Amino acid sequence: MRPIAAVTLAALLALPLPLATVQAAETASSGPMHALSLYGDIKYPADFTHFDYVNPEAPKGGAIRLSAFGTFDTLNPYTVKGTAAFGIGLTQTTLTVPSADEPSTEYGLVAQTMELAADRSWLIFTLRPEARWSDGQPITAEDVAFSFQILKDKGQPLYNSYYSNVTGVEVLDAKRVKFTFSPGENRELPSIVGQLPVLPKHYWATRDFAETTLDQPVSAGPYRIASFEPGRQITYERVKDYWAEALPVSKGMNNFDRIRYDYYRDVTVTLEGFKAGAFDFNSEHSAKNWATEYKFPAVSEGHVITEKVPVKGPDREQGFIFNMRRAQFQDPRVREALAYGFDFEWTNQTLFYGQYTRTRSFFENSELAAVGLPGPEELKILEPLRAQIPPRVFTEEYQPPVTDEAKGGLRANLKKALDLMKEAGWTVNAAGKMVNAAGQPFTFEILLRQADVERMVLPMVKNFERLGITATVRTVDTPQFISRVQSFDFDMVSAVWAQSNSPGNEQRDLWSSTAADIPGTSNLAGLKSPAVDSLIESVIAAPTRADLIARTRALDRVLQWSFPWIPHYYGAFERIAYWNVFGRPAVTPNRGVVFQAWWFDAEKAAKVVGRKGGF
Repeated sequence: MRPIAAVTLAALLALPLPLATVQAAETASSGPMHALSLYGDIKYPADFTHFDYVNPEAPKGGAIRLSAFGTFDTLNPYTVKGTAAFGIGLTQTTLTVPSADEPSTEYGLVAQTMELAADRSWLIFTLRPEARWSDGQPITAEDVAFSFQILKDKGQPLYNSYYSNVTGVEVLDAKRVKFTFSPGENRELPSIVGQLPVLPKHYWATRDFAETTLDQPVSAGPYRIASFEPGRQITYERVKDYWAEALPVSKGMNNFDRIRYDYYRDVTVTLEGFKAGAFDFNSEHSAKNWATEYKFPAVSEGHVITEKVPVKGPDREQGFIFNMRRAQFQDPRVREALAYGFDFEWTNQTLFYGQYTRTRSFFENSELAAVGLPGPEELKILEPLRAQIPPRVFTEEYQPPVTDEAKGGLRANLKKALDLMKEAGWTVNAAGKMVNAAGQPFTFEILLRQADVERMVLPMVKNFERLGITATVRTVDTPQFISRVQSFDFDMVSAVWAQSNSPGNEQRDLWSSTAADIPGTSNLAGLKSPAVDSLIESVIAAPTRADLIARTRALDRVLQWSFPWIPHYYGAFERIAYWNVFGRPAVTPNRGVVFQAWWFDAEKAAKVVGRKGGF
């Protein structure tokens, strides 16, 4: 399960139940609850006043600037068309919100209470009477049901599979709405239904939800749009009479009066903007920049703070994804071979200053990652699928290629790659080109959207050349990149996606055979495997945390030996740099910085020299 801002619900709306049936069903339930959890491990009691990782007395005020990359042309983040503005989620609302210091617990936001059937076949949300839209109208059960339907009909296809076990939604009265689930074990369904974005029916009923729009929609979040210039900047202002301000889930959050995102189209210019004080907070993803670019005077003088914050659990998985819809990538031996062309050890030391560890799992940095050989619990899951999965799942621990100088270094790796390519029917001709039996050369394109990634890709391209393979690099702007990725119009792409400590329904979107054929999903690799489909369903149906871990590890093993990617690297930390104008809570959860819980410190800001971030 991962928190989402926009989903499409792939389900059929059920007919309303007779009143007597509803009343009978409601008696066999949990009773009203303040939170939903995957396995019942709820940290905060019903009378909690705030999360532990906030300062409930944090002052409100101040104006800060942040950066955004690329451009935007729509204020609707829920559809395929267009590129939504950064920060637009600040204006939105959901039924529940997750806590950042628990693996899988959601607390009521628009929903005051949740009532879950004893057999988990249905869930009733009772909405808060004070919940209202920015135009003053109350948020109703009709809005929730409408949101379900409009996202299903016209929203992004990305999460069609995420809600495929929701079979109906029913308005019980003005403040009560009921979701019905298909039979079977799917423990996270109640929690992920709580993540449903709630949209105003009265606003969208007369507008085309599927189209891009620069009209500011009616919303119900803690911020509203104050001003914007498409592709240049967007400014949000805090809603002073925000209806949820006093709720425990809101205490200590959303403290800045104004937040402005300025758009940049070059990462080098972005960093120079931060150093010049043009914006206030920077999350640095470049190891080279971190090692070489944060030695400017404002840092040594204490006006800019740099920090590496430890992070536990899977978060950003990244790699070069093969589009297996392309003929040249359909043989797993070819995909395995090309991984030998990426020299991680050289890349890490030369380009990244030794800051990273090689990724080997699709759930890296967590207990969910498969290591060693399958244990007894995993074997129970894998044995019935033995005929459908790579044999090495049972006999070898997957490890990505290592450039070991004592064993021949890169030359030995390329020799291994050539052997694998030969096994797959490819040979090097007299002209030094890798060709198939028909004489067709092996060529492909690597799609990027940030030019700074080229320094990592180009040495790999040179290694491919030594194999007789022609790989070209194409770096495009953000709208073109998004359009091509959503339509699977690429050969290989450098991609990043989110994982969570409690994987579940979102794995369908990442790896299922169904998702492979739906443009806009996250199955970029186009993986189609009945075994993977079965393992995904077993993860979704895990009845306990121990079962979830074993089933996720089994899925991880099969993905590893399917070679859908050339894995990159990770650091169990996030690098942040910020002008010293902030206050922050004493506690940072394992998942990392919760920036919404920071606040503007006017006293600090008065002492800072060189900052231009205010506006």
